[in-house]
Amino acid sequence: MIPLDHIDRQLLHFIQKDSKQTNKELSHKLGLSVTAIYERIKKLEREGVISKYVALVDKKLVDKSFVTFCSIKLLQHTKTYVVQFEKEVAKLEEVLECYHISGDYDYLLKVMVADMDEFREFMVKKLTTISHIGSTQSAFMINEVKHTTEISI
Repeated sequence: MIPLDHIDRQLLHFIQKDSKQTNKELSHKLGLSVTAIYERIKKLEREGVISKYVALVDKKLVDKSFVTFCSIKLLQHTKTYVVQFEKEVAKLEEVLECYHISGDYDYLLKVMVADMDEFREFMVKKLTTISHIGSTQSAFMINEVKHTTEISI
């Protein structure tokens, strides 16, 4: 864990809210010079606290609002099966997130597609062609109650 002071925490909060803010805007908010802000951001990037900058896209406006959570159980929980599954699922563009989890299932996937027809295509032609999947269970999003990428620091 990297030690973060109060200013680093505030800076990360502001950057997570809007990463397109200029160093000048951030300097006014934090009461520091533009150079000090620049150096702090570079330090956070160098140390891996900030790993990348992204644009959040409205899924409805790009016709990808059908969100499904797929629970996956492998035939066996061996190193070979785990490594192969993770390698294959990482290639699937419809999978936004994949977590190795505890409990009844081995993995939880967040899948985003246009509609049920596209989800069926994904399941039949992509997901179920991955070796060593024993079973799957899918739950479809009814309503998005909360979605954030901001980590409270």
